[in-house]
Amino acid sequence: MNKSDLIFKLSPHLISYRANRWFGYKNINPITLTFSVTAACQSKCKTYQIGQMFYDDPSRPKLDMTIDEIEKVFKSMKPMYFFNISGGEPFLRKDLPQIIELGCKYLKPRVIHIPTNAIQTGKIARDTREMVKIIRSYDPTVPFTIKPSIDGVGEKHDEIRGAKGNFKALLKTIDELKIIEAEYDNFHLELGTVISNFNVDSLDDIEDFVHTLGIESYRNEVAEQRTEFFNIGDPITPDAAIYRSLIRNFSKKVEENISKKRTLAKTTEALRIVYYDIAGKILETNTQVIPCYAGVSNVHINYNGDVWPCCVLGYDKKMGNLRDYNYDFQKLWKSDKANEVRKYIRNKSCACPLANQAYSNILMHIPSLFKATAKTIKYSRN
Repeated sequence: MNKSDLIFKLSPHLISYRANRWFGYKNINPITLTFSVTAACQSKCKTYQIGQMFYDDPSRPKLDMTIDEIEKVFKSMKPMYFFNISGGEPFLRKDLPQIIELGCKYLKPRVIHIPTNAIQTGKIARDTREMVKIIRSYDPTVPFTIKPSIDGVGEKHDEIRGAKGNFKALLKTIDELKIIEAEYDNFHLELGTVISNFNVDSLDDIEDFVHTLGIESYRNEVAEQRTEFFNIGDPITPDAAIYRSLIRNFSKKVEENISKKRTLAKTTEALRIVYYDIAGKILETNTQVIPCYAGVSNVHINYNGDVWPCCVLGYDKKMGNLRDYNYDFQKLWKSDKANEVRKYIRNKSCACPLANQAYSNILMHIPSLFKATAKTIKYSRN
């Protein structure tokens, strides 16, 4: 799906969200679902404490919603444009392909995305191939992306991710996913980096290394303190001035490599540069630079059935739990509690550079959308 098609299909939602922001939220439906399918994770990242929580309390994954519970929830939801899987480590779910099939059946997404720590190379490759086939059986035009994490090169990556041998497994996983990417035109491999105080001095090395691998799409986002990650108070977020200097380098590298990339990748890179600028301003001002539509355009379902406006507010501002609502998403979504959380966000009581939400906010903000469109046209000409 190209950018113009996406805007055309989403335009009724974009107009509705902007109107609802001022006149009260009624009959709105999110366009983006992020679903944390499990609490389990093998990593003990310096930036996240999810893995450590899993090792401290191995019973936590027992709270994961079952496949039957997930089907009840998805059946109660309306179609989504973006379907993002999250974790923990998503590929630790034995039934991950079945979750994707339920998503295709009930949510009818136009884009599907899954991140991974890339440790379980064999299972990741097998599940990915199965999921590609499932998605194509519903609609072969739906883009499906797997995003392994790379937070350093060599031992640096293992140190930050807290998993010995992770970098070696990452390279094997990339090779396996490249094979699948060559076979299916709707499957895309991309890499992602979490920018933290642990790797700010080696980001050039990471991005240069990514380009040597021939990866077209590469994303990064700022490490944040989130209740989801149990890292409140951890000194992980880079200084705003440092991040600003990094933005200039990132943008320059995008310009240098853009001519080799496909149309979809060029559109992604255009949004990426606009996001960098907004994220830098948020870190500097600690306020919402553009209006945030968390809990309106986007929704996050946690592994245990909690519904959040976003993963940053997470446990602190949950809208409710699906198990308490008999798995009826619409009832929870329209509840008084959900509207209270939306009011909190609309009043700019919070601000963060969360990438997933920021991209939706950009679509809702005419000046930012115009910038991204102009850059896409420029890159396409190049």
